[in-house]
Amino acid sequence: MLKIFNVFFSGPKADVKELVKEGAMIIDVRTPAEFREGHIKGSLNIPLDSIRSKIPQLKKEGKKIITVCRSGNRSAMAKSLLSGSGITATNGGAWQELQHRLS
Repeated sequence: MLKIFNVFFSGPKADVKELVKEGAMIIDVRTPAEFREGHIKGSLNIPLDSIRSKIPQLKKEGKKIITVCRSGNRSAMAKSLLSGSGITATNGGAWQELQHRLS
């Protein structure tokens, strides 16, 4: 049941390895304290409550974005905000799961 929920709200899992290979940015939307406890090497920490103010800067970067957080909920919200602003974004879900998928 949970998989159906995830596919319905997040869509099918993207080929994140290919996205990263193509230069996609990984943005971790957890708090700075959570980010310090562990994160994907090379990821950028922009907490969810700050992401809206960073949209103009992210648009200038012109890169695809993969959002991550602890469970996938905040990253889904960030993905929605970014996509709604014209940025190509993918919800990578939980950062630890994405880290595993990338290795």
